[in-house]
Amino acid sequence: MKRHIAIIAIALLALTAIAGKKEADKKSVSLTDQRKAEYIFVEAQKQKLNDNFDAFYDLLAYAHEIDPDNTAISFYMGMCLLRMNNTTKERCDQGLALMKTHFDAQPEDLYETTFYSDANMQLGHPEEALRALKVLNEYNPNRLELQVRLAEAYSQSGDYIHSNATYDSIAAIFGNAIQITSSKIENYIAMNDSAGALHEMHGLLSTAPQNATYNIAMSGLFQHYGMNDSALYYLDRAQLYEPDNGYIYLARAQYYNSTGDSVAYEQQIYSALTAEQLDVDTKLDVLLGYIRQQLAQEDTTQRIDNLFTVLIEQHPHEGKIHQLYSEYLYAKKDMKGAIEQLGYCLDVNPTDADSWRNMVILNIMDDNYADAIKASEKALEYNPDNLDLYRYVAGCYHQMKSYSKAISTYRKLLELTDSTDLQERSEIITGMGDTYSELGDTAKTVECYELALEIDPNNSSALNNYAYYLAQRAQDLERAERMAALAVKYEPENANFIDTYAWVYFAMKDYDKALLYIKSAVEKGEDEHFLEHYGDILWFNDEKEAAVEQWSKALDMDPDNELLQRKVKDKTYYEE
Repeated sequence: MKRHIAIIAIALLALTAIAGKKEADKKSVSLTDQRKAEYIFVEAQKQKLNDNFDAFYDLLAYAHEIDPDNTAISFYMGMCLLRMNNTTKERCDQGLALMKTHFDAQPEDLYETTFYSDANMQLGHPEEALRALKVLNEYNPNRLELQVRLAEAYSQSGDYIHSNATYDSIAAIFGNAIQITSSKIENYIAMNDSAGALHEMHGLLSTAPQNATYNIAMSGLFQHYGMNDSALYYLDRAQLYEPDNGYIYLARAQYYNSTGDSVAYEQQIYSALTAEQLDVDTKLDVLLGYIRQQLAQEDTTQRIDNLFTVLIEQHPHEGKIHQLYSEYLYAKKDMKGAIEQLGYCLDVNPTDADSWRNMVILNIMDDNYADAIKASEKALEYNPDNLDLYRYVAGCYHQMKSYSKAISTYRKLLELTDSTDLQERSEIITGMGDTYSELGDTAKTVECYELALEIDPNNSSALNNYAYYLAQRAQDLERAERMAALAVKYEPENANFIDTYAWVYFAMKDYDKALLYIKSAVEKGEDEHFLEHYGDILWFNDEKEAAVEQWSKALDMDPDNELLQRKVKDKTYYEE
């Protein structure tokens, strides 16, 4: 338990003891202690402003212990109780009780009373929440935000009539607006009062009959009640008054989508995306929704690509469009296209660390390790402290069999990594061990794996890779089995780890267990390495035809693998 939580708990015990005494037995707090508590409270607030929350809690609890009658201190003690992790109902009740003492003493305090009201509403005490807001509004009769909050509180508590009455008061003082009308309509809908909702919207529309926004809102309300002819009528009116308004095209697209007219829907989407008045962010939201719909329908036509082409012609230097296009092409598994669009995005904003990271990952996924390294090196010019980029570079060098460069990069990464970040350092050293294994440097490989596990005994990657290394060499197989079992325990859905566990049992000549685990690995993903191991294990379980079948599948995935070619062609690999 953290120290500040313990101190608050002690303060609560003191509070409970004080509350249990009779009024006649209470001792008044001396003026000296009152001033001391106020000084400590001020210091606590300073610590809070500096984000030193432990110090804030400690000082606050100390101030409350000195002067439990100071309602301002009590209020913040109550806040702390509500915000504690895993807080209980008893603590919430105590917190509200502490805050109530300040509300009763100083109900005009804007921030404290507002927070007290919100807390009661969230904790299921709407009556007290409303009482606090009503009192606060009496002190501040002309504060718009408080009246809106009161109307919302009425609505949240199910008192829609008083909520709408409050909105009427707001409109009388500050003037009507579509936000007020929308809120009142939501209340009418909640009361199943369609006549009231339509009357309210008609009232707003009558103030500005040619306002496109009001006509669109009226259309939306008619759509809600299934009155599609009337809904379309008001959309037509909106377009008559403002024919170039892109939001009308968007509203019409939503209307046609809801009525199932896909042709009209597509036409309106195109019009919305090409409209000059529609801002880029809205266009991207529209396009994203459209893309999701088309992908769900497995649409493989060029219509989305055409829309992107139009948008890029309109906004050639808008990086967000290129980024979304890249994500769409990635979803279509067009890696080269995705990389190209991300390149345009980085031309617009070359300091974007996330886009550089995605550029590197896309190149890795497309097996373009040299390009991934180039992208990482360029990204490091703008983000020199980004350790992820060094990790990618090291991995790429490993894949390219440039093992000495991979080792150098891992060493650089180790220098840059915080010495106290043991998990990360262990992962880096594991990567070095994997690379030394490829170099055939047994001593360095074992040294790295041992050091990685010494630093972090629960490093599942180190446990798995070391176990596989030992299994490949049929060395210390009992330890390999323990490490592989731990790796699977930590990550039971990791197919690579399950494959390793199967291969350890294969090395131990326990072919039944090996078969059990390799089947589990293959069920999670038909990787060529898993399939090759599956064939090997089947062979030694005297299922030779099935073994050749799995080797053939693996060879289809890796046709240049000479070892697999021998296994499939000669069928005598394990008999030589």
